[in-house]
Amino acid sequence: MDPLDRLLAERACERIIIDFVHRLDLGEPASVAELFTEDGSWAWPEGERLVKGRDALRQYFGSRPADRLSRRLMSNVLVTATSPDTATATSYFTTYRVDGHEGGPVPPGPPVQVGSYEDAFHKSPDGTWLLSARVLHLAFAGPTPHPPRP
Repeated sequence: MDPLDRLLAERACERIIIDFVHRLDLGEPASVAELFTEDGSWAWPEGERLVKGRDALRQYFGSRPADRLSRRLMSNVLVTATSPDTATATSYFTTYRVDGHEGGPVPPGPPVQVGSYEDAFHKSPDGTWLLSARVLHLAFAGPTPHPPRP
C-alpha cells in the first residue's frame, strides 16, 4: 500500500473514532449509526449486547436518556490500514456521565467507565471509510450516578 494512501486511510478511520464520541456527547446520538456500514455491528461482550445493522444501531444509540450528560475522552488511538479497503484500530476511552442532568456544571466525580474499543473499518466503493464492527471492552465500570441535588 502506498504510504500516502495508508496515511489517508488511517486518518479517515481516526476521524470516525473521534466523530463517534462527539456525536454521542455533543450531537444527536442516533446519528452514530451513519458511521457504520449497513450491516455494521456494535458488541459489548461483558454486557452480552450485540447490535447489528444500521437501523438497529440508530434505535439503540437514539434511546439514550434525554437528561444524560456525558463526556468521553479518547486516547491511545492506534489505526492500522490492513489493505487498501480495510483497517483495524484499538483505542482507549474514559467516560464521565450523569443521568438526571438539569443544566449547569456538575461537580466532578470519578469516571463511570474506562475501557477500549476494537474496531474494524471498511472502505466503501465511493471511497468513504465506515466502521464495520466495534467491540467495547471495559476494564473499569460503575453505575451512572445522578448529580447531587442542592
